[in-house]
Amino acid sequence: MVLNIIKISHVSPYADSYCDPLVVPLTFFDLKWLKDSVQQVVFYKLTESSSSREFFYSVIIPKLEASLSLVLGHFLPLAGHVTWNPQDPKPCIVVFPHDTVTLTVSESEEDFSSVSGKGKRLASETRALVTEFPASCDSPCVLSLQVTLFPNQGFCIGITANHAVMDGKTVVNFYKSWAHICKSQTHENILLPDDLTPSSDRTIINVPAYLEAKMLVLQGERTLKIPQAGEIGHDIFRITLELTLENVEKLRERAKSESTRSHSELHLSTFVLAYAYMWTCLVKTHGGQGERPVRLMYAADFRNRLDPPVHEGYLGNCVFPIGCFGHKAKTFLGEDGFVKAVEILGDSVKGLSLLGIEQLCELYVDGKKRVKPGTQLGTIAGSNRFGLYGSDFGWGKPVNTEFVSIDRNEAFSMSERDMSGGVQVGLCLKKHEMNVFISLFNDGLVN
Repeated sequence: MVLNIIKISHVSPYADSYCDPLVVPLTFFDLKWLKDSVQQVVFYKLTESSSSREFFYSVIIPKLEASLSLVLGHFLPLAGHVTWNPQDPKPCIVVFPHDTVTLTVSESEEDFSSVSGKGKRLASETRALVTEFPASCDSPCVLSLQVTLFPNQGFCIGITANHAVMDGKTVVNFYKSWAHICKSQTHENILLPDDLTPSSDRTIINVPAYLEAKMLVLQGERTLKIPQAGEIGHDIFRITLELTLENVEKLRERAKSESTRSHSELHLSTFVLAYAYMWTCLVKTHGGQGERPVRLMYAADFRNRLDPPVHEGYLGNCVFPIGCFGHKAKTFLGEDGFVKAVEILGDSVKGLSLLGIEQLCELYVDGKKRVKPGTQLGTIAGSNRFGLYGSDFGWGKPVNTEFVSIDRNEAFSMSERDMSGGVQVGLCLKKHEMNVFISLFNDGLVN
């Protein structure tokens, strides 16, 4: 996709003046994600009267910039950088009075309906709609934004967030707060509702200190450089698929009927059912080689699993990767592959309430050491509980949202299915693999 860069704004947080740097420590949950980024793009279709260049640059962009400044006053750490001073045992977030967030404004002449659609399309098109952190920077910024206009059609907002500072829930809380302020902006320093007000108190993270050292050892060399995605091949395609409420219920009943366990032993959440279904379709897409090792990963939210619980608006990471190790492809290739995946994932999710973070960390570290070369990895980004489709900046709700960073490996994305219930899932594959996957996905919902 060819983009025309119109301007690059540097937006300062609207906050009371301060002379000293703000220093925010990283916690155990942050340190796991030191060299990762979260990238997402949200699409908005505009009406005929609001989609012109004149309206976009005279109304939409000024309101986005002004409300961004206001919301950054509430989310001040997002204007800073992650840094690691030689004398410090771990990195921290530092915000200086002059720090800003970069907002890139661009245009595209591509067909908005195609780019924002959910059908099969080139992954490189979506990748162009987000910025990358400089690969050479050893003190990366926390947040970078890109707004792209499709003249007379719509626009999108691309988010690139430093994962060492923000997990998916934090990114969404920031985004929803930005939309809230933009839509209701009538005066400066507008307040946020309680459910969107962030909490920056890092002392609430009650995790043994020795686990932080374990995470830093796992990260390897002492660097904060975030690898860039690199060029996306012309044969890599993206698709967004939907599981309606009826589809999810059908999968739930299928799991109940095919499992030899009692219904009370099964954990049949929408997350488990959707992930298990996508995973078995992906394993079957790669076909034979039943002895090949596979592992499933997901990030579990610990906000309600720590003692004391962590505020839902906590500004930082509170997720940790959970792995289902030691499995082979043949477990999922048979007719009972789906129910096996449901049982494995369901047992893992149920186990979160039985094990402490210390045990889960040990299991993760041990599992990582035992991963064999050539292992097929399944992982998932996002959640079907974030509610991002309610984010209205004043010109309507999103028509689609995509997790851009799943194009780096065989990862799935998951979000709510607009506002109508069910779940939306996405992935990126080579064209011939994608055709096989779509066929398996559709056939499994019919049969």
